[in-house]
Amino acid sequence: MQIAISSQNRRRITGHAGKCRNFWIYDIERGAVAGKRLIELPFEQSFHASHDAFAAPLADINVLITGGLGNGLYLRLKRHGILAIVTDETDPDAAVQALLENRLLPLAVVPNNDCHTHGHAH
Repeated sequence: MQIAISSQNRRRITGHAGKCRNFWIYDIERGAVAGKRLIELPFEQSFHASHDAFAAPLADINVLITGGLGNGLYLRLKRHGILAIVTDETDPDAAVQALLENRLLPLAVVPNNDCHTHGHAH
């Protein structure tokens, strides 16, 4: 299993996953962290810019943990079989450990907050 965590500042869990370009990727084997790496994407590979398919580093994830995302991205992830979890936890390692122990409490996704409501064109 692979878990991606949005971390624009490369240290903490950050929101607006759609425009985030930095993600911690955790490889999980037998219920434990087997590896962790930071990926840095160009804007063109962000969730926001890649409307049809996810960029290669994010295409194989099973879970996305973030501080916030819109309903449009939430639905896209769901269609691809990716579980999206919005949390107020800010420490990536703590969030992954909590998820593995079934203690990570997801927050609600804000409905009707897809990319077409921010007032910009595509």
